[in-house]
Amino acid sequence: MQLEALIFDCDGTLAETEEAHRAAFNALFREHDLDWHWSIETYTDLLKITGGKERIRHFLRHYAPSKADYYIDNDHLIPPMHVRKTAIYMELVKTGEVPLRPGVERLILEARAAGMRLAIATTTNIDPLSALFEGTLGRDALTWFEAVAAGDMVPNKKPAGDVYELVLKELNLQGPQCMAFEDTTNGILSARAANIPVLITVSEYSAGQDFQGALAVIDNLGEPDAPFKALSGYAHKPTHVDLELVKKWHAAGSNG
Repeated sequence: MQLEALIFDCDGTLAETEEAHRAAFNALFREHDLDWHWSIETYTDLLKITGGKERIRHFLRHYAPSKADYYIDNDHLIPPMHVRKTAIYMELVKTGEVPLRPGVERLILEARAAGMRLAIATTTNIDPLSALFEGTLGRDALTWFEAVAAGDMVPNKKPAGDVYELVLKELNLQGPQCMAFEDTTNGILSARAANIPVLITVSEYSAGQDFQGALAVIDNLGEPDAPFKALSGYAHKPTHVDLELVKKWHAAGSNG
């Protein structure tokens, strides 16, 4: 099938946001006088769980079991904690301190100019996504995306395919007519559940994950003066990922 739309994950794909998320969680814990601190190692493990509230619950069960019963029995305490964490994160990214990853802005602008349809399928919610765009492409950039499916819009978060199924419904397209841009195993599983081919750009926190099922795995989208590194898949020996290369990957995947 002809490629009709590009669908982007957010965290780790559009930008290396996970350090900002980790910083926001740790700031939240300090505000609450909790002796919790999520190190890089701990947060890497927690990222296997999608969703901030879900990560807090997982942390309690596996890292702070003495307090798990209290917080889980009083589960109404966790959602407002996550709301505050999100507010801290949004203030961080609105400032522009978290840039888009190499090649992201260039590819989005090229695709938009060519009339390629754009969408977002993410576990994060709309407000943090808007804050990221405000600090990078500008406040109105979210309107460039014809469909935006966020974690609070679907029953099941990634690795379930719900967000991608919602995007396909909004676009009135079939999975093979699209290309998904992801950075994690959960992202691959989610996109492939909707029969969408996937390109992986490995992020700081997803290195070493299982990327089986991706059309290609690269370190980033690259720039003409800063080539990407192909880790596996169809390389075609380019310097950067442009719309022509995306179409080649898509066609190669469609042909088996």
